[in-house]
Amino acid sequence: MDKDIVLLAIESSCDETAAAVVKNGREVLSNVISSQIDLHTVYGGVVPEIASRKHVEKINQIIREALREAGLTLKEMDGIAVTYGPGLVGPLLVGVSAAKAISFATGIPLVGVHHIEGHISANYIENKELEPPFVCLVASGGHSHLVLVKDYGEYEIIGQTRDDAAGEAFDKVARAIGLGYPGGPKIDRLAKEGNAEAIHFPRAKVEENAYDFSFSGLKSAVLNYLNACGMKGEEICTADVAASFQQAVVEVLVEHSMHAVKQYGYDKFAIAGGVASNSALRLAFYERCRAEGIGFYHPSPILCTDNAAMIGTAGYYEYLRGVRSGLDLNAVPNLKLGEKV
Repeated sequence: MDKDIVLLAIESSCDETAAAVVKNGREVLSNVISSQIDLHTVYGGVVPEIASRKHVEKINQIIREALREAGLTLKEMDGIAVTYGPGLVGPLLVGVSAAKAISFATGIPLVGVHHIEGHISANYIENKELEPPFVCLVASGGHSHLVLVKDYGEYEIIGQTRDDAAGEAFDKVARAIGLGYPGGPKIDRLAKEGNAEAIHFPRAKVEENAYDFSFSGLKSAVLNYLNACGMKGEEICTADVAASFQQAVVEVLVEHSMHAVKQYGYDKFAIAGGVASNSALRLAFYERCRAEGIGFYHPSPILCTDNAAMIGTAGYYEYLRGVRSGLDLNAVPNLKLGEKV
């Protein structure tokens, strides 16, 4: 395509209000994120009503900042990409409403984007050579998916969690050992001080599907260990608990993912989502992929968290495929990957 395609992208599925300007899918001209972590920390997790109100306060400011940093105006946008699911319905509605209002006022085409598709597409931003097909592990607070990326916009989920997502397990265990919210980064830091072999926690396998995950049993095992130590009056080394728990999660994610890569005959593997910024997980995948001759791709940590640049990238490939959303676009909190509404 000779003409550059520039998209304004908006992301508000959870507790980050984000806007970005992305050119030709892989060049990020701006990526502005306003995090609400401090607001929700006191509650030990995201409170949807508080998140929604903060999005309303911030959305216009963040959009203006993204355009200013890019040095462009709305008139120069070819499209508006916005996350419409999955996520928290209140926060999603704020971003969708803002995008529809801009589209209505300016006539700029609207492109609804799947949040998980955005996370997968984050890999394209810094890995210019990466193209489908490849296997991608999407691991975050709400999702643990193994996905075959067959082409741009064409996905097949071959494995997913049966209960807790990996990031959810991190948050719950972090709360149990007194680290607070958000749990993932705090466990990652503390685990560096502990012995990952100190405590053996279970590695669950799902008999019906070798690619599915289950982390609720692991979470329960950690809680049972903590309770048992408390009843016996034994001292708990939280660093060892964090390291041993993290190692159990990492081993399961790596084994399932590598099994999928081999079985499907792919030679490229990528990770995405908040848990993909975990240092132990990244190192384990790097070493395993290098040993087995598999190309390993991952976004920078800032692009693993919720951001609008990834939505702009996913939106670009949807735009090229001719996807356009009407002004009746609505938030779909339980939107499935590959589902179009």
